[in-house]
Amino acid sequence: MSDEYQIMEDEEESDAQEWLMTFSDLTMLLLVFFIMMFAMSTPDTSKIQSTLMSVTTALGGKETKLATSTISREEAGVILDQVMMQRQIMIAQQKVFADVKYLQTKKGLEGLVGANFEDGVITIRAPGDVLFAPGEVTLTEKGRQVILAMKDFFVQHPDQTINIRGYTDDHQPPPGSRFRDNWEISSLRAVNVLRLLMSMGIESKRLTSTGLADLNPLFPNTTDEYRVQNRRVEFVLEKRVSGK
Repeated sequence: MSDEYQIMEDEEESDAQEWLMTFSDLTMLLLVFFIMMFAMSTPDTSKIQSTLMSVTTALGGKETKLATSTISREEAGVILDQVMMQRQIMIAQQKVFADVKYLQTKKGLEGLVGANFEDGVITIRAPGDVLFAPGEVTLTEKGRQVILAMKDFFVQHPDQTINIRGYTDDHQPPPGSRFRDNWEISSLRAVNVLRLLMSMGIESKRLTSTGLADLNPLFPNTTDEYRVQNRRVEFVLEKRVSGK
């Protein structure tokens, strides 16, 4: 699969997500509206009970008491605060994702870095074959340059936690390899990227690493081109909430 095809795919994916962002904003506003209406309302439980009993009797059933569940205005206020906070996070993350588009045009990253945005989480993908030699866990010189080019972006957004996820394809290490399996390879690759970012000044408390071997492939591991796409390192960004 060519780099040009991958770039076009990322652009189409981004365009498809724009209407989802607008739709999620609208849905969240509606939810806030109904929570406010509910918090300000005082339902007449006696009328509701009477109506339910009449309907039940007309349908030939036994009269039953309505089990009502209500929440206080304080509880509604807590829910409203949570909804508003989630909306603020989504808006902030949309702005960060817009900066990712500029990152993708940065010298040294053109045609290499892909990204997507979903539920407030930003995922940046870098090709494993650029960062590492086949079957190795030490960053190549080109790989170090790619991470260096991304470092400034991470510095500019200190409110983002960064989970570094290493992935492989479904081919296991050959007999005699110094690595036991793909779990070990993907974990060491993620750790080595984390250590390089720390050496470049990224706060350790922002960083975590995860090795996921051949889990969650982008494409079925049925062709060499698909396997190339599945060998990758992802940087999963989430906004840090104050106090955490």
